Amino acid sequence: MVGIINLVYLLSAIGFIGGIKLMAAPSSARNGNLLSAVAMILAIAATAILMVVQHHQLNNVYLLVALLLVGTIIGKGLSQSYEMTRMPELISLFNALGGLCALIIGINESFISDMAIEQSTIKIVLLLGVFLGGASFSGSIIAFYKLAGKMKTSFRSKALTFGCWFLVISLSIWHFFQPNVALSFQTLSLIIGAISLVYGVLFALPVGGADMPVLISVLNAVTGIATAISGMLFESTIMLLGGILVGSTGVLLTIQMCKAMNRSLKKVLLGQTAVVTKKGNTGEALQEIQTISTAETASILAFSKNVAIIPGFGMAVSQAQKECFELQKRLQGLGAQVKYIIHPVAGRMPGHMNVLLAEANIDYSDIVEMDEVNHNMGQFDAAIIIGANDVVNPAAETDSESVVYGMPIIKAYQAKQVIVMKRGMSAGYSGASNPLFERANCKLLFGDAKYSLHQIIEEVKMI
Repeated sequence: MVGIINLVYLLSAIGFIGGIKLMAAPSSARNGNLLSAVAMILAIAATAILMVVQHHQLNNVYLLVALLLVGTIIGKGLSQSYEMTRMPELISLFNALGGLCALIIGINESFISDMAIEQSTIKIVLLLGVFLGGASFSGSIIAFYKLAGKMKTSFRSKALTFGCWFLVISLSIWHFFQPNVALSFQTLSLIIGAISLVYGVLFALPVGGADMPVLISVLNAVTGIATAISGMLFESTIMLLGGILVGSTGVLLTIQMCKAMNRSLKKVLLGQTAVVTKKGNTGEALQEIQTISTAETASILAFSKNVAIIPGFGMAVSQAQKECFELQKRLQGLGAQVKYIIHPVAGRMPGHMNVLLAEANIDYSDIVEMDEVNHNMGQFDAAIIIGANDVVNPAAETDSESVVYGMPIIKAYQAKQVIVMKRGMSAGYSGASNPLFERANCKLLFGDAKYSLHQIIEEVKMI
């Protein structure tokens, strides 16, 4: 029986890896998600059978099924109540629950195991799982509130952060070297769990709005590592492998995000941004801009041979991806070539725009990364920017005092004509004002992106 269970675990592991591979492309991401779900069901079923056959823990199986049903109901409800624009918030919330599980598992294990006779290595691993799980939980909650726009603070305290590390290390050393007179291991795990919650808050608070995609990646990686540690404690191969996959992919994604933003991970996590000046970064300074109507926009697009569509969070808010696809088909019917240019950190999380465009059945061959076209942006007769702000902000290249300075951007300003679709003159998520709006080749089209695109499509039909 154990051999069969291990075979099922192996198949589950292959399913996890295959699922991640399929998720690399939007066209196959749905199948990848389905494959991973099936692999998880196999792993859970195998574990339940093992409980009954080898350990005779039928009551635990009943508890497992009950918790799975409750979790399914909660997960289904949350996924249906959150729109695509709020998907990053939902991911942060789910990641928080993963960290909370690791925290509870670690503390629970410290109480049910006979830690008086366990090796110090096991204790260290368990405490590490508790600390990482707690930090991931509270950090993800802070990320959730920041992404929801309910928290703007960027509080940073090196003293408090250092104090958390000092307490964790000093209390652990005290326990290991004075086990008979110091606090018990159970008490130590509770104290470190509490400290980890404080540390998670301190860890996430300094991260600025533009750096939130990096924070999400880091917290995912931390949760994965905490899960892998739980797998080590329970000698669960499948839990260990799952944690390693989540942790390693989170680390790789974090590296890619930092590279895309030209930021070091250290600066992101310490909240080290450029000096904010009122003129450069609040968006309050008056700008001399040119406006444009939907009819004029349609005329420009109808006579353009190369068109770039640069989506951002504004497209997600208005749910305008299907209108983008309709406009693309109309322009292609007039002989134009249309490309969607995606910045790695556009939106509120990595891959946000890719998911939205895939939802509208836009062909993946029409989607390009900024590095593929940035050297030749002048080829585009028109560039339509839909709700993106920070990722096309020339201040990143020219203003050393801007909070986005040094971040690679899509060089939309090099296109022959730039049309920016915005609801108003508010700044982007980073709070930086955008000098692109003042350029001679840039015009602003105000209004809801979905409605504006619908109007443009109707105008194009008449040309």
